[in-house]
Amino acid sequence: MWGASLSGLEVKKPRACILGVAGTELSNWEKGFFREADPYGFILFARNVEDRNQVRALTSALRDTVGNSNIPIFVDQEGGRVMRLKPPHWRKIPAAGVFGELFDRNPEDAREAAYINARLMAMDLREAGFNTTCAPVLDLRFPGMSDVVGDRSYGADVTKVVTLASAVAAGLLDGAIAPVIKHIPGHGRAAVDSHKDLPVVSASHDTLSQLDFAPFVQMKDVLAAMSAHLLFTAIDDQRPGTVSPKVINDVIRTEIGFENLLISDDLSMEALGGSIASRTHECLHAGCDIALHCNGKRTEMEEVVSMAPLLSGAGLVRAQTFTNQIAAFKPDVPSSTQVMDWRVRLADLLAPVWQAEDTAK
Repeated sequence: MWGASLSGLEVKKPRACILGVAGTELSNWEKGFFREADPYGFILFARNVEDRNQVRALTSALRDTVGNSNIPIFVDQEGGRVMRLKPPHWRKIPAAGVFGELFDRNPEDAREAAYINARLMAMDLREAGFNTTCAPVLDLRFPGMSDVVGDRSYGADVTKVVTLASAVAAGLLDGAIAPVIKHIPGHGRAAVDSHKDLPVVSASHDTLSQLDFAPFVQMKDVLAAMSAHLLFTAIDDQRPGTVSPKVINDVIRTEIGFENLLISDDLSMEALGGSIASRTHECLHAGCDIALHCNGKRTEMEEVVSMAPLLSGAGLVRAQTFTNQIAAFKPDVPSSTQVMDWRVRLADLLAPVWQAEDTAK
């Protein structure tokens, strides 16, 4: 449903990591380092984005540096608070919670709006040189929890979340952008911001299975997922999910049944302890396929690369399947008339819950 592996394409063995970039263009050091390290992919943030021409040049330079036209280049483009491509050069995108609010009024309108929004987002991403985005978010929204998720969630109801996230995944794929679901097995119960501290979740395993894990079970065929830096005391009271063999093997791989590419959340987040090198080793040893490091700091990237081996075995197969999905994309560039029709229709659908001037140049 969400994509399949292809045969006959050359299998390359990149390093089991995704790396960030420091600025808006590559330094000479970065070019040499990336060429030698040969990471599985790259990820860009707001610090790397100035305008359309600049970001296209940067994504092109990353591909040229490693000599791989299909290397995954990730970005967190969800909408709302999490947008790396922003106005005035790109349109303002509503948060997931807006679509959840519309769903409460009219589920079919919300599903259509989520699809069209994702289709438009994919067009912008593709034009900027991206081929994948870390979205949609499948985390449930629970009252009283940290707003680290908040309106990034479609809501507290499993059916609502799956309906809307499925529409987003379909819209992204139809626009030649590979989705990455997050944060598996569920980040909604985080009472603190995992960027700053370790969230501890004391809910029972039964409760987690019935609610938090359920959206991921229903969307387990998406070809990539990002882990959650949460301590689930009912499963492993010693290690956060990203570095817990119990969470990854017993829950993500077995209970949820997710058999595809598992990417860690950012290893520089403060929810994890120890050095960057130890975090890299622990997440890969626990069962993550790829170690994600985002901040572009030289010394930290050197630590990641020192501990991340070349992909092999099942991890290589899963990584190649995801890359093959990207390589198989045949972008259908919509006409200006089609784009305008989508924007008008989206505005009409969202009008009861959200209005924003389309300021994209």
